[in-house]
Amino acid sequence: MTSQVQTVAASSPASGADDLLTVRDLQVHFPIKRGLIFQRQVAAVKAVDGVSFSIKPGETLGLVGESGSGKTTIGKAIIQLVKATGGSIKFNGEEVTSLKGSALRAVRKQMGIVFQDPYGALNPRMTAGAIVGEPLAVHKLTSGKGEFVDTVAGLMETVGLNPALLNRYPHEFSGGQRQRIGVARALAARPSLIILDEPVSALDVSIQAQVINLLQDLQEQFNLAYLFIAHDLSVVRHISDRVAVMYLGKIMEFAESRQIYEEPLHPYTQALLSAVPVPDPIVERGRERIVLRGDIPSPIAPPPGCVFNTRCPIAIDDCSLGVPESRELEPGHTVACIRASVGQA
Repeated sequence: MTSQVQTVAASSPASGADDLLTVRDLQVHFPIKRGLIFQRQVAAVKAVDGVSFSIKPGETLGLVGESGSGKTTIGKAIIQLVKATGGSIKFNGEEVTSLKGSALRAVRKQMGIVFQDPYGALNPRMTAGAIVGEPLAVHKLTSGKGEFVDTVAGLMETVGLNPALLNRYPHEFSGGQRQRIGVARALAARPSLIILDEPVSALDVSIQAQVINLLQDLQEQFNLAYLFIAHDLSVVRHISDRVAVMYLGKIMEFAESRQIYEEPLHPYTQALLSAVPVPDPIVERGRERIVLRGDIPSPIAPPPGCVFNTRCPIAIDDCSLGVPESRELEPGHTVACIRASVGQA
């Protein structure tokens, strides 16, 4: 086909004045340079390329997709561990991308982050108590050693660890216990948002359930908002209120968790869900698997048009002619696909 793709009015995920976090058209590009002395940029890795979403107080947004889709980069950009190339990140109505120094530190106090690797995320030379209490010291939240120790002991108890263990070092804890230490550290400054970057992917399945239950209990207790980053859709299903599905730096589909799992509309979401095992062997044998052809393209040179068109089972010529705008096919359910329609799943 030679006709141009019809541009559809963009429909960003619903947002409002009561949003805790608002991300609009976020771009994070990492430059590739050549030259020993006079370096010049020859290309860029488009890790995140025009992502928009919002999170309300007490809400969990699941951010899912394959490795390399840009999920972790978004989390780091929100807390300003990496700088945005373009777009806007507002926390409690304040633009985060332009903050520096003490102003940035004040916003970071209201955010926590739990990293994927419970082994590499903790300093092996620091005790558990020192690790958990580090935010207290950085933000000067306690007035003396006694209050510091009491606060750390309380945080350890909150995440299900014995305060008597606060003088032990990370190597003396199991993987699940280390991740609990990471959660306690994230809670220390009393944040309203916690970024959870694959928090259970490195843990055994039985331990995963314990940590997920802990996170849900803490959310209810402290009215926390979560950005839950994961590649395991079965984990995201049980903790998320809404889900955003990412592919190659872009959001393909955004909806309430129930809508994503019961009626996925984007072919990429459908393929991901078809790969999730079902415990019922009879149902599992009768399921149709969607096998995607080829590999994920390089973020240095993404395909023209829809970035998924090179692997999409329903792609047509028009899919490579223009980047599809997100369309709201159902209330709160947006899809970036020119061929997606309600009732096709």
